[in-house]
Amino acid sequence: MELLIAGVDEVGRGCLAGAVIAAAVILDINKPIAGLADSKILTEKKREILAQQIQQQALAVAFGRSEADEIDRVNILQASLLAMQRAVEKLSIKPDKVLVDGKYCPKVTCEVEAIIKGDQTVAAISAASIIAKVARDQEMRNIDSIYPGYGFKSHKGYPTKFHRQALQTLGITPIHRKTFAPVQKILITTSIF
Repeated sequence: MELLIAGVDEVGRGCLAGAVIAAAVILDINKPIAGLADSKILTEKKREILAQQIQQQALAVAFGRSEADEIDRVNILQASLLAMQRAVEKLSIKPDKVLVDGKYCPKVTCEVEAIIKGDQTVAAISAASIIAKVARDQEMRNIDSIYPGYGFKSHKGYPTKFHRQALQTLGITPIHRKTFAPVQKILITTSIF
């Protein structure tokens, strides 16, 4: 019998705002999906097409998250690991092994292995990378209408020049990560911190 392998990856570690979102995917070896790759090298359109295929054809898909306040409380690495752990725990099928993109492993109840650049070499991790990115990008587009003027729909919370300028002009929002240097600098200069 084939081992059930869950691929796990997260998106949003380097952002100044929003949640870090992780996905766990168990692919069906009888339904291979062509074109899986690291989400960062795919176009937005290609990611969305693949994300739909993954959702339809995978044996199991689940998401986990850690919000800005938790990120500030435990640090971004620990928050990312918690998001990954939560994604694995939500899978409808228990995997035999978890393969994680990167250097660190979340705490899970089965065998787990971290693979550097796994999103480029392991199909299940690529799939997790793609659906996590599509989900987070959609969330940031929705957040853009809640906090207009920050440009969340375009930069998705990453520290672009526009985003840093918006922080200077508009101040921080509840979804900003207060322990991240550019946000912390705004807090210090406005004497809120």
